[in-house]
Amino acid sequence: MSETLAAFNARPPAEAEAGLLSCCASRAFAGEVAARRPYESLDRLLDTARAAVLELSWDDVLEALSAHPRIGERPAGSGREASWSRREQSGVEDDLRAALAEGNRVYEERFGHVYLVCATGLTGTQMLDKLKRRLGNDAARERDVVRGELAAITRLRLGRLIEEGA
Repeated sequence: MSETLAAFNARPPAEAEAGLLSCCASRAFAGEVAARRPYESLDRLLDTARAAVLELSWDDVLEALSAHPRIGERPAGSGREASWSRREQSGVEDDLRAALAEGNRVYEERFGHVYLVCATGLTGTQMLDKLKRRLGNDAARERDVVRGELAAITRLRLGRLIEEGA
């Protein structure tokens, strides 16, 4: 077990939950994952986190989505989440911001929530293409896709959280 995972396991519940909320802003997620400590490996923690995200109620998913900026908007703030969002969306080129803003508007009108995509490693064009394809999903399919994207983002952020020893 890494020293940073050991530190995470040893944190008081409220501190562990606060760190987890920076990875996925659902209180149900943070409570579930914190309550299952200690984790014997990072892989076990990541697997538990993925399962917890995929089992969230839709209201809990919406709570998590409320912490995510729109794709293409520059996340404000100096906190961990804003910093991670800026890094994750670094592939968005300035000339695509208007197209993404319009895509976000159409998506939000159709589905009633922010467009979420695991942006790490994607170009702005790829994010926009995914958005356009997902507009063809029905509501049930899109909810499944959103859960998968949220799980992928949470996995990356949780890995960073443990790496950074936060």
